[in-house]
Amino acid sequence: MKTQAVYYHAGCPVCVTAERSVVAALDPQRFDVEIVHLGEAGDRIAEARAAGVVSVPALRLGDETFHINHGADLDALEG
Repeated sequence: MKTQAVYYHAGCPVCVTAERSVVAALDPQRFDVEIVHLGEAGDRIAEARAAGVVSVPALRLGDETFHINHGADLDALEG
């Protein structure tokens, strides 16, 4: 059974670099990866917040959320 992985980002340079290096390195046999661009899918900001995301880029692996560097606060994406 694969672990669900969700990568939340906003398309900023930090987010793009993290996607190319960190997310791309996940083993596709172990992880089912979904990439969510919160700048384009604003309706998913509440979901990200509920998952513990406070800034992007962030990667959710199963039940754990990991913040990667700092591109933008989640609050900055709302509005």
